[in-house]
Amino acid sequence: MLYVVGHKNPDTDSICSAIVLAYFLDGVPARLGGVNPETQFVLKRFGVMEPELIRSAEGKEIFLVDHSEKSQTLEDLEKGKLVGILDHHKIGITTSEPIIYLAKPVGSTATLIGELYFKNTLDIIGGKNKELKPDLAGLLLSAILSDTVLFKSPTTTDIDRKIGKKLAEISGIEDIQTYGMELLKAKSTVGKMAPEEIVKLDYKEFNFNGRKVGIGQVEVIDIGEIQEKKEKIYRILEEKLKEGYDLILFLITDIMKEGSEVLVVGNKEAFERAFNVNLEGKSIYLEGVMSRKKQVVPPLEKYYKEISNKK
Repeated sequence: MLYVVGHKNPDTDSICSAIVLAYFLDGVPARLGGVNPETQFVLKRFGVMEPELIRSAEGKEIFLVDHSEKSQTLEDLEKGKLVGILDHHKIGITTSEPIIYLAKPVGSTATLIGELYFKNTLDIIGGKNKELKPDLAGLLLSAILSDTVLFKSPTTTDIDRKIGKKLAEISGIEDIQTYGMELLKAKSTVGKMAPEEIVKLDYKEFNFNGRKVGIGQVEVIDIGEIQEKKEKIYRILEEKLKEGYDLILFLITDIMKEGSEVLVVGNKEAFERAFNVNLEGKSIYLEGVMSRKKQVVPPLEKYYKEISNKK
């Protein structure tokens, strides 16, 4: 049986892309964690059930979406059969045999699925060009709006906008901006969540030249929603640092102001050099920084590669 699954601590793109791609691949949509409030809103809005929760790859064929980092996927991935990856992030995995691999620098994995559908080329990844039903089109549109932060993120491309418009027509969404704001409000419910939940909401682990780095992110309409919980979040991150991390960053991204306050735990020198800033205290506001993938991971990866080469 083929399982289509996104990364740990799944976001809307990870969940929705798994559901829609599984439909085209005649597979089973799966997830590696709980469904966040924004994704719950989307699934309820379009009347679609949550994917199956799986904890092991053993005995399964696996098709990964929205990630290729080993630290973000099933821990026993090698016990299953990895058949393909569809992603929009950097390459983070090596395989012992050929697989289907398609990645493109666009705003979301959902964009790639939409593009394959509209170009009638799903067959190149083993899929069937079945009819894209309104509910599934709505999932893809929601994933694009979520990952691109309503087309405000620097990861946004013309392809995202073009595919998003086509998906809106099929799904019956007449006003993308209005629906997008509903989506962002659903995303911004962290004020009601416990600090422990907030940390886990969208947390990813990376390996940069042998150094373990964690990067979490939460998107809010107003940073004030989370102001009183920042100190507790910081203490949670300090405890997490003991799990072998060199550095942990937690981005509190203000959607409206288009910037992020970054809590920094661990190797603060690495952060300062990677971003060319002076850190005074526990956090710093980075104007215009909204994308972990495009604006946070690359400078960190570059820094750790440079210090490794100097040894």
